[in-house]
Amino acid sequence: MTQLALERDGFVVATAHDSDSGLAAYRAQPPDLVLLDVMLPGVGGVGVCRTIREQSVVPIVMLTARSDPVDVVLGLEAGADDYVTKPFDPAVLAARLRAVLRRVDRHDASPLLRIGELEIDRGGREVRVAGEPVGLTPTEYRLLLELAEHSGVVCSRERLLEEVWGYVWAGDTRLVDMHVRRLRAKVGAEVIETVRGAGYKLVKR
Repeated sequence: MTQLALERDGFVVATAHDSDSGLAAYRAQPPDLVLLDVMLPGVGGVGVCRTIREQSVVPIVMLTARSDPVDVVLGLEAGADDYVTKPFDPAVLAARLRAVLRRVDRHDASPLLRIGELEIDRGGREVRVAGEPVGLTPTEYRLLLELAEHSGVVCSRERLLEEVWGYVWAGDTRLVDMHVRRLRAKVGAEVIETVRGAGYKLVKR
């Protein structure tokens, strides 16, 4: 049913019914986006997400059970870019997938952005800290760039949801918090400051 709904919305969809066949299909013909159900038979959607993320920065969206927030946390920690809770409206799912795809190509080539030991090459989409390259997913890159382009300014979670994920409706701010946590682990915890009750800001050093 999900496949048919997405195809009606213009997506070209290839499906797999368990973890092994899903990974095999991914490797045979890498897609523009991966949609994973947490309850996928085999190692599960989280396991597949983790395996794909070790090899690629392709956007990954998880389908999770509304009643279990643990699924959300596990999926985001494994490297997912977004999640949609079940049951879901097919039109909303399609809109979320399009938002993820649009955001992959949001930033055009432009000069280097340097803030302290942080260096962002917006043309080559490369990030370095103290001269060392840092591997980021597309969503982590967009989040860092959004904060860096407004360094020293507090960015609310709602604003980050809109600018990074393309949400113009209310979203779950856990999405932002989990990605900030992962980003801090890669660029340094001291680089991104939490402003209690307001949001996050990239610290000028």
